[in-house]
Amino acid sequence: MPIFSAPDGTELAYHVYGEDGPPVICLPGGPMQASAYLGELGGLAARRRLALLDLRGTGDSALPRDPAGYRCDRLVDDVEALREHLGLESVDLLGHSAGTNPAVLYAARYPERVSRLALITPSATAVGITVPPEVRRATARLRRDEPWFPTAFAALQAITTGQATADSWDAIAPFLYGRWDEVARAHHAAGAAQRNQEAAAAFAAPGAFDPASTRAALARFAAPVLALAGEVDLNSPAPAVEEFAGLFPKGECVVQPGAGHFPWLDDPGRFVATVAGFLA
Repeated sequence: MPIFSAPDGTELAYHVYGEDGPPVICLPGGPMQASAYLGELGGLAARRRLALLDLRGTGDSALPRDPAGYRCDRLVDDVEALREHLGLESVDLLGHSAGTNPAVLYAARYPERVSRLALITPSATAVGITVPPEVRRATARLRRDEPWFPTAFAALQAITTGQATADSWDAIAPFLYGRWDEVARAHHAAGAAQRNQEAAAAFAAPGAFDPASTRAALARFAAPVLALAGEVDLNSPAPAVEEFAGLFPKGECVVQPGAGHFPWLDDPGRFVATVAGFLA
């Protein structure tokens, strides 16, 4: 497990899978969840070498001395330190979910350092895109024939109307997966233990995001961008992902049929073909 130092001295770890080609730097979501949940991204490591970063305070990376270092915009310095550590002039950068926020902030700050940018079921907080409750409900209704739908949809209704209980968030978990099977249940259960809650709380602290300036920078971003949506993903519905892709001059949105928030689990072959083709 390789280690490198962030600019503030925090020791950060990353995990390498695959041997073909220069590494793709991969940023996990959560926010602030260890990279273990990404696995080998459904077999993408057979097509490209992957460098999965454990963000500070997660996985095998050390805790920072100052918890303010968890703020999303400050994670950009860690990504740049990893690029320098790998000795790369430019990188292919992949972010998943909340990990797309530091990815796009990095692209905005260091556009010349990014060869290709892959945003997988992205969170769009950094660019100020919000998802209306009715869009989430419409996406959820695509699953109305599932046996778990009535309970999960009732929990979603409670969340979107401000009446959520502590159990509501766990009850909507099936909406995040294309198949709510044993693999999905195990993946979801492992996620909570991989997340640094203190870091997650600081991730979007005041000052972390400036959507207007980020959008302006991305409008000048010259590299190709893939924004991949899951057709049934409640977290990052396709309309929001399409809007996100439209912020880039060379942005392309691809919707993976039947996929949820973790498309490499739902259809690994299709996911790998799409992402590896884009990164080729």
